[in-house]
Amino acid sequence: MAKTGIIKDIDKGRGEIVRVEISEYKGQTFFNIRVWYTDANGEYKPTQKGIALSPSIIGELKDAIEEAERWLA
Repeated sequence: MAKTGIIKDIDKGRGEIVRVEISEYKGQTFFNIRVWYTDANGEYKPTQKGIALSPSIIGELKDAIEEAERWLA
């Protein structure tokens, strides 16, 4: 079983965050990037906006982010 947990919460503004985490669902481990919102009680709740990826493609995602940084520089 892989270690699970929150890697980073990124403030998106207006009571929303982008949460990067390692999660488990039905016995499988995922690299999860999802938008969360603040409910009426001030607690974060997940939205359907996001993506759950197989950990095996994290390297490709990292390469794509680095390429995006070069394009935006």
